Amino acid sequence: MTHKDLNIYKLSIDLVTDIYKLSEQFPESEGFGLTAQIRRAAVSVPSNIAEGSGRNSTKDFLRFLHIASGSLSEVDTQIEIAQRLGYVSNTEEIKNKITSLQKMLYRLKQSLKNKL
Repeated sequence: MTHKDLNIYKLSIDLVTDIYKLSEQFPESEGFGLTAQIRRAAVSVPSNIAEGSGRNSTKDFLRFLHIASGSLSEVDTQIEIAQRLGYVSNTEEIKNKITSLQKMLYRLKQSLKNKL
């Protein structure tokens, strides 16, 4: 089983795609600001899930899942900022994915902690 078999990985890849599409709506002046930041944070989520699952220890996997959780919180915050600035309006679907991913990450972390 690889990271590509994990539902949490698949959903996080979907989120990255959604974030890229959403951030296309941001003003051009945000190219090196919020656009770059939200994309980087979104890409960090599946990247850390993949890297952690590729490690040979549960402890390492947990560490990378904590990083993925932090990046997911960044994305959530940046969406809120974009919404308040009026760059985007309908973010319900993305916010639902973020909530689902937060719950999945929490459950996976709990499961791995129980293994330790």
